[in-house]
Amino acid sequence: MELSDKEWALIEPELPLLPSGIRGRPWRNNREVLEGIIWILRTGAPWRDLPAKYPPYQTCHRRFQLWSCDGTLEKVLVPITEKLEKRRQLNMSECCIDGKFVEAKKGVLV
Repeated sequence: MELSDKEWALIEPELPLLPSGIRGRPWRNNREVLEGIIWILRTGAPWRDLPAKYPPYQTCHRRFQLWSCDGTLEKVLVPITEKLEKRRQLNMSECCIDGKFVEAKKGVLV
């Protein structure tokens, strides 16, 4: 999913600045990483299936975990979903959260 320049202008101030002056490989651009994360969230595909036009899936997954833990994703996604709901472009009553079911072994009380 490609973010428009208008959408990016709303989101960019909420994202942390990229570290500079540190050793190692330079960090990937926040915009392209966020677009990769949004593609995963929208499709529900495994991280390893992220298309090559996005940064490596490891980079996107690592940044997703970082932004999830520090509250950045919530600051970015909640206002967007609220706007979409107000414009009736998003219906949260029809959503699905993926789950994992673990079968209990026979004879074990849960």
